[in-house]
Amino acid sequence: MTETFFEYCDYENPTHLNALVSLLDHYMADPMGGHAPLTPLEKLRLVDGLANHSGTLVLFIVADGVYAGMATCFELFSTFQVKPYLYIHDLIVHNDFRGKGLGRKLLEQLAEIAKERKYGKITLEVRQDNLVAQPLYRSMGFEDCNPQMLFWTKTL
Repeated sequence: MTETFFEYCDYENPTHLNALVSLLDHYMADPMGGHAPLTPLEKLRLVDGLANHSGTLVLFIVADGVYAGMATCFELFSTFQVKPYLYIHDLIVHNDFRGKGLGRKLLEQLAEIAKERKYGKITLEVRQDNLVAQPLYRSMGFEDCNPQMLFWTKTL
C-alpha cells in the first residue's frame, strides 16, 4: 500500500514551487490537458499569481515521498446558496501514480476541507471526452446540474 499524506502549497518553499510547475506541465502535456508546457516566464507568473490571488488553495498529495498529484482550487461565492464554495480548477495525478486511488484521496480531502469551512458545494469541470475521470467524479457524488448547465468560454 502506498503511504500518502497531504500538504498545502507553501509559496515560500522551493520544493513546493517545483512540484507545482512540474505537475502542471505534466498535466498540460497529457492528452486531456492538450497544451504546451509553460515557459520559464509563465511559470514565474503562475507562482506569483497563485500566491497573490485571494481564495487560492493548492493541495498536494505526497505518495511514498514523491509529490504525486495536486489540486488547484479557488474559493468562490454562491449567490443562490449565500455561501462560499470550492471550485476545483485542476485535479492532477502524475501518470506514474494513476490507478492507485490518489485522485479519490485528493477529492475526499477537498470535501473534508470544504465541510470544515462550511462551504455550500464543490464544483469542477470535466471534459466530455475525459472518460477516465468521469467515473471517479460520479462515484464521489459529482453529477450534471439540474437543469443541466454548459460551460462556455470566450478567450480574450
